[in-house]
Amino acid sequence: MRLERFPGNPILGPHPEHPWEDLAVFNPAAWYDTEREEVLLLYRAAESHPDYRCYFGLATSRDGLHFQRVGDQPVLSPSVEGFDGATIQDPRIIKMGDWFYVTYACRHYPFGQFWIPEVRQRYVTPDCPPEFPRYLRTNATLTGLAMTRDFRTWIRAGWLTDPLLDDRDAILFPERIAGKYVLIHRPLEWVGPDYGTQEACAWISSADDLLGLPQAPSRLLIKNKYPWEVYKLGVNTPPIRTPHGWFTLYHAVGRDRHYRLGALLLDLEDPGRVLHRTPDWLMEPEADYELDGYYRGVCFPCGTVVRDGTLFVYYGGGDKYCAVATCSFAALLDHLRACPA
Repeated sequence: MRLERFPGNPILGPHPEHPWEDLAVFNPAAWYDTEREEVLLLYRAAESHPDYRCYFGLATSRDGLHFQRVGDQPVLSPSVEGFDGATIQDPRIIKMGDWFYVTYACRHYPFGQFWIPEVRQRYVTPDCPPEFPRYLRTNATLTGLAMTRDFRTWIRAGWLTDPLLDDRDAILFPERIAGKYVLIHRPLEWVGPDYGTQEACAWISSADDLLGLPQAPSRLLIKNKYPWEVYKLGVNTPPIRTPHGWFTLYHAVGRDRHYRLGALLLDLEDPGRVLHRTPDWLMEPEADYELDGYYRGVCFPCGTVVRDGTLFVYYGGGDKYCAVATCSFAALLDHLRACPA
């Protein structure tokens, strides 16, 4: 089973006249507005300035394939002096009630143009006193939570992961389960014998309150298992409820450092229990816009929608472009349900 790329990819690229997105647009979250029959893409946009700040832009589409930007300004920018003051990245969208909840990776200090080795070294250790928390001294990434009804007015609610960890790929479930909010996340430091994994991987936690998630206990969800999963892995897309379980996509980094995609089906009542998992990848970098970019060899989705039985997977290619791939959702679920846990 493979995802099929849209022949018109990439669906969005850098905009040379918008300084906040003149370098790259990628890793889009997605939402299908059933009333308007419109797909919304909340995408990560990067500037060409040496600080490499990232913003969120918004684009819409009637057919899920051809998108138009909603304006010439970002819909959300890094805060002035907050925990996300340098960059906001890789949004994921869920909706509960009238509110959209967006989880996103962020940094306190500018990261810089990471693909240039000498620049990366300059930005790894920010200029701050040694007494500062390790999170600030190492410029680690944590996960923030923003809420909106209309993608124009926002509430920055705080962070959902432990600020003492480098923790991203955080995915909220779109409803409470057994009365609790549930989060999947990927802490880079949780490796070694004490954690039962040799590579950073996906964990799951739950709490009575969203902002209680950073203190909530976590349990291991998945770790490296198959030959294409050599280094770190994490969950990519907000879970979709199906009669057979919660469906989501995940990525793993191979020996060639390429990002490949697999799928999971999690128990509806206990989402920490994996029911099925694809032993082979569904997608790997093959197209030029995936193999040649600021990260060479990456397909990284942050959102999926289902329309008329088709699964649309919206992903970043090469850390530079937005692209989409599709398949029959029923066929993928049948394939997945035939796979072991």
